[in-house]
Amino acid sequence: MKILAIDIETSPNLAYVFALWKQNISIDKIVDSTEMLCFAAKWLGEKEILYYSLHHDGKDEMITQAYHLLNEADAVLHYNGKNFDVPHLNREFLQAGLKPPTPFKQIDLVHAARKQFRFPSNKLDYVSQAVGLKGKTKHEGFELWRKCMEGDDKAWRTMRRYNIQDVRLLEQLYKKLLPWIPGHPNVALFEDGAEDVCPGCGSKDLAPQGFAVTQVSKFQRYQCRKCGRWSRSGRRVAGVNIREIAS
Repeated sequence: MKILAIDIETSPNLAYVFALWKQNISIDKIVDSTEMLCFAAKWLGEKEILYYSLHHDGKDEMITQAYHLLNEADAVLHYNGKNFDVPHLNREFLQAGLKPPTPFKQIDLVHAARKQFRFPSNKLDYVSQAVGLKGKTKHEGFELWRKCMEGDDKAWRTMRRYNIQDVRLLEQLYKKLLPWIPGHPNVALFEDGAEDVCPGCGSKDLAPQGFAVTQVSKFQRYQCRKCGRWSRSGRRVAGVNIREIAS
């Protein structure tokens, strides 16, 4: 299964405002709307991290490269990407006159963080450091985005490091969270003849550990010795024909 880790950075919306508190910004006050500034991407298991930006490559090339990468991916790995990265990318594709990319599965690590754990913060920087990783690249905050929008070369170098580190973190955090990710795509379906493998990491080293039981069926349960993910057989070992009527 080809998994693409991707992270994008965008510019803010620019608008005229009369005050700073509790403002409802009407459409006619928008001076310039948000757009993608850059993105970094990496195929899981490969060394190279790809980076394209408005500043270095131009918008057409940046959008085209992102589109080609998504077209190749079986699954896309991101952090809050279902709400942020992918909708922003889709808008850019639409505005560029591109058709929808090839459908892909989405692995959103923030959903796993929120559903499976209770961290004080679910931000990527906090969660990654909480599990022993380095964390995000430090920078000056919003000022970095302003300088990049003004074409500051030094700021763009910082943005590049920041964007690339986010993608490194994505892969590292993915490996930590893999056995905990709900609804992870079953990797066995992407490998010819790889039926009896861990659906998360693809390992054949599965330890039988009791049974998974539904209302009418009983299945062999396994735990992967490599990543720790739980799974069950697709063939039941026992079953009944009579079931309770739901009230």
